Amino acid sequence: MTDDISILICEDQTLMRHGLRTILELEPGIKVIGEAADGAEAVKRYAALRDEHNAPDIILMDIEMPHMNGVQATAALIKANQQAHIIILTTFDYEDYVFDAIKAGAMGYLLKDVPASELMTTIRQVHAGEPFIQPKIANKLLIEFGRQGRNAKAQPSHSQAVVEDLSPREIEILKLLAEGASNRKIAERLVLAEGTVKNHVSNILSKLQIENRTQAANLARERKLF
Repeated sequence: MTDDISILICEDQTLMRHGLRTILELEPGIKVIGEAADGAEAVKRYAALRDEHNAPDIILMDIEMPHMNGVQATAALIKANQQAHIIILTTFDYEDYVFDAIKAGAMGYLLKDVPASELMTTIRQVHAGEPFIQPKIANKLLIEFGRQGRNAKAQPSHSQAVVEDLSPREIEILKLLAEGASNRKIAERLVLAEGTVKNHVSNILSKLQIENRTQAANLARERKLF
């Protein structure tokens, strides 16, 4: 008899987190050993479980969370624990989210509307060391990789980016990006339409000549904008 696959759930919505736990615990061979309500808590919880010689086999990671989002938490977990197997489970299939999550080290990327059977299959596949991304998301990822490859030689380094070219509103939004805020959260915070925020983010990336939100957030930290 094989050992159960142990799971750590990282999801900020309590109802969703408890629902996931219920679904997972109904599946033979799956065992939930911990929960976290945000990325920072997930990093701490993983470390505590590892120190108890009970590190989870799989981490189910949401993207949009307070304090530390799923991409940042994934990067932190992989940096500290190369054996961490992370599956992003989210409502968002934005190109930059997909690219950043995979680049950070996630081995799976699923939307939350998948059937429970597909989630279980993905958990077992990733546990076996095989990455999995839903086909419709994989297409976006391929497009993003292709675009980055074409633009790589033309892009200046982060050190060449000129933050001073940004408007006061764009600086405001860049600071919130550095905090891990989504377009929706930024829109709520600044009382703007989400479409307006998306346009501002596109302008920021264009002006700074960088590829994605993660690079923008890193640049904001380097320049000590918050």
